[in-house]
Formats: sequence, C-alpha cells, structure tokens
Amino acid sequence: MLVLGVDPGLTRCGLGVVEGSPGRARLVEAGVVRTPAGLETSRRLLAIEAGVEDWIARHHPDVVAIERVFAQHNVMTVVGTAQAAGVAMLVAARHGLPVVQHTPSEVKAAITGSGRADKAQVGTMVSRILHLDSPPKPADAADAVALAICHSWRGAATDRLTEAARRTRPKPRSWANVTSVRKAIV
Repeated sequence: MLVLGVDPGLTRCGLGVVEGSPGRARLVEAGVVRTPAGLETSRRLLAIEAGVEDWIARHHPDVVAIERVFAQHNVMTVVGTAQAAGVAMLVAARHGLPVVQHTPSEVKAAITGSGRADKAQVGTMVSRILHLDSPPKPADAADAVALAICHSWRGAATDRLTEAARRTRPKPRSWANVTSVRKAIV
C-alpha cells in the first residue's frame, strides 16, 4: 500500500510517502510545502493545494492519511491547521482517494509504542523503522512520514476489520418497508 501522509500546517505542510504493510515500511519521499507567513491565507492555501496536487500526481498513492486536528491552546494556529487539512482532503477527494485521519497520540503509539512520545522520540523511531541515518527534516516531514507509517501498519488492518463487520451486519430496513408494515398493522 502506498500512503501519502500529511501533517497539515499553513507555514509548513509536511508530506511523506511510504510504501508499507503491517510490520514493514519503505520511504519513497519526504518534504514540506512552505508558504510565507506574510502571504494572505487564501494564497497560502492555494500553494498548499498545488503542492499536494503535485505529490499525488507524482506518487499515485492508494490513500491519504492526515493528522486529525485538535484544539490545544492557540485557536488561530488550529484554524490554519484545519484549513490546510481541509485543502489536503479536498485534493484527495478530487482524485477519488480515500482519506483517513489519525490523532497525534495514535500515530505516536503506532511508531513508538507510547501515545505520549515527544517529537524527538517519534523522529528517532521513524529513522529506525525506515533504516535512515537521521529523521526526515524538517520535523513536519518526519511527522508526515510517521502518519503514513501509522496508516500502513494500523489502517490496513482496521480497514479489513471494518469491511468484515460491514459484511456480517444485518442490512438496515428501509423506511418504505417500515411504513408498509405500519400500514398493514393498522
């Protein structure tokens, strides 16, 4: 499975492509889309869109894994991050690619074994997993690669379990059937 990981951000949007399956991963490319802080937000989002488009066109991923945005302290940072994530989702949808989101603690747990690991620990483990001399730089690129690894390891299994559960679930009744049964009772 070829996964494009996206660590959304307005100043640096991390991107990483990993080919992997549970227990193995190979780095294809890691980098960032940078936008100047002084540029108006709409132009920054346009630059992120062009960057994600380019990566999808070059790598043809099977799925796009994006960090789930959550609010911590600085609301303005969260807004920009959410906007960048939305652009990545839009580009993926335009290409008919499935989009999955993983929380930061889920990614940390998948990569390091602890959902409370710091950035340095995640970077170190990304290096070990991919047999690199050092983590991808900048940290946003390493985070995007960690997202891609997380999904290639956890997502594939989760997708299979979800599909199996869907197949074994009884089909829901349509409202038309419920209405006709109700009329027959009355």
